Amino acid sequence: MYRSRITGLGYYVPENVVTNDDLKQWMDTTDEWIQERTGIKERRWIDPKTSEDTTSIMGAKAAKIAIERAGLTKDDIEFIVFATLSPDMYFPGGGVRVQDLLEMPTIGALDVRNQCSGFVYAISVADQFVRTGMYKNVLVIGSENHSGGLERSTRGRHVTVIFGDGAGAAVVSRSDDDNRGILSSHLHSEGKHAAELSLLGPSTGRWVDAIMEENDPEDVSYYPHMNGQFVFKHAVIRFSEAIIEGLEKNGLQKEDIDMLIPHQANLRISQFIQRKFRLSDDKVYNNIMRYGNTTAASIPIALTEAWENGKIKEGDHIILAAFGSGFTWGSVVIRW
Repeated sequence: MYRSRITGLGYYVPENVVTNDDLKQWMDTTDEWIQERTGIKERRWIDPKTSEDTTSIMGAKAAKIAIERAGLTKDDIEFIVFATLSPDMYFPGGGVRVQDLLEMPTIGALDVRNQCSGFVYAISVADQFVRTGMYKNVLVIGSENHSGGLERSTRGRHVTVIFGDGAGAAVVSRSDDDNRGILSSHLHSEGKHAAELSLLGPSTGRWVDAIMEENDPEDVSYYPHMNGQFVFKHAVIRFSEAIIEGLEKNGLQKEDIDMLIPHQANLRISQFIQRKFRLSDDKVYNNIMRYGNTTAASIPIALTEAWENGKIKEGDHIILAAFGSGFTWGSVVIRW
């Protein structure tokens, strides 16, 4: 078995900044109300009037940066794993779009639909492909275009104020260095709570023609639904479990954590976990204040920023942890 490690990182976010005050044009809210509940000050939303960005295009932009930083070319990438809940179209998925946009050889492309924990799941897939010797370099992307599908009204504000658009990417490569790389990944799900954080339609269970025929102005099934308090309570438990599981697997203690990169779901969740594990501010990286919750893109964006800012050094123990719709959750332990 080989070791795999992350050799390149990159991210991209749209230029259009939407502040909490900007949201007042669509809904009854305030900057104070949003910051108190989520910690978010602003987010990036694609502006369809000025930008051609889509989920796949943003993913390709982030991927170009990651590939270059890995010291590779597009022709060195042998497989794509693309994590998103918001593909450009119902089908096909975003992975094949990136293969085309980057003019890559006819390599395989796989989409992962695990929402907020999508990047953790995608990294675990890439890790296994590399460990078993099937591929040397795998491109992993998390990208989301939330803004086009949010309910911009007071009725939908509890969800709409949270989410932003963006993409992050990582190149996972083969390594012969047993002292560096991805040490382990830990994945879980609990489908009985699926409806608590979901988008019910349009889908094969609720087709467009049925929605149009009913024409019910109160129908919100085609907007994201979230039972916020229920999700929060489960998130803090599952985050902790996934982190502890990763530490125990590798014979580590909480004091060994050099950097925790949590999924940027809610700043209050991250702060709760930070207090529970007694981690100092310099050992937890949060950027939800600037980008909101970018779902599958949140961890790679945060990981890239932390690395760019010199907060991650060779030999550091890095933990990626996520929880989200499904419910699904997991962690990845890395020795950088």
